[in-house]
Amino acid sequence: MQDKVAVITGAASGLGLAMAQRFAAAGMRVVLADVEAGPLDTAVAGLRDAGREALGVVTDVTDADAVSRLADAAFDTYGAVHVLCNNAGVVKRARTWELTLDDWRWVIDVDLWGVIHGIRAFVPRMLAQGEGHVVNTASMAGLLPIANLGAYAAAKSAVVGLSQSMQLEFEQLGSALHASVLCPGFISTGITTSARNRPTDLADQAPPPDLPRTTASTVPVMTADEVAGQVLDAIEHGRFWILTHDRYRDVIKENAARIGTYAGPVPAPIW
Repeated sequence: MQDKVAVITGAASGLGLAMAQRFAAAGMRVVLADVEAGPLDTAVAGLRDAGREALGVVTDVTDADAVSRLADAAFDTYGAVHVLCNNAGVVKRARTWELTLDDWRWVIDVDLWGVIHGIRAFVPRMLAQGEGHVVNTASMAGLLPIANLGAYAAAKSAVVGLSQSMQLEFEQLGSALHASVLCPGFISTGITTSARNRPTDLADQAPPPDLPRTTASTVPVMTADEVAGQVLDAIEHGRFWILTHDRYRDVIKENAARIGTYAGPVPAPIW
């Protein structure tokens, strides 16, 4: 990892910041991208104060041109990108049929199109340089059924599928590039307040829904730093699946078995 270059979206806080800190501590130079300029400046300053090499680039991952500018900044500054973490994400809680079109657009634009834009902007250059690793942040909600997160689950399921396809394509090419898909359970981050970054043209006009909620007291909660450590380990060992919470492994197996026997979905409350 020494002197390698990592780019992380959604890096001003939460899991993205934890990954940047873990990578930097391993000797990497890190490029932090986020839509929130103030917190991004604070995150970059914190890394630099700790003696790490860091660059911040304000980036809206829903904008393909903005992500292309992020790639330009990273390659122009460091000459290469060895790790790309398409991590920016948002969530909206509502029953599936009560989600507005603006809810769908916002969540899909960030959680799925943000990943697509990252792949398109970075992967061709990473293939040309002949090495690299792409980590796409999905969710346990992309593997297990979960109520009241329909848009989020749809986007994260798509991220799982496109990550699998991309890894197969790397193998078809005989490329040294690798992919990982990160499917965390509950992490103590600020994603539940992601509406703070919702664009005004997609503003949420509905009152907060009165829905059952699984709280942190009833599910296993990991810290962002713990998950970031698993991401670093997966990159170092070329591991595709990053399933953070051991508790859900048996549930995943049970759900897969029910698919095979047409027995219906397994309730899997995560949060």
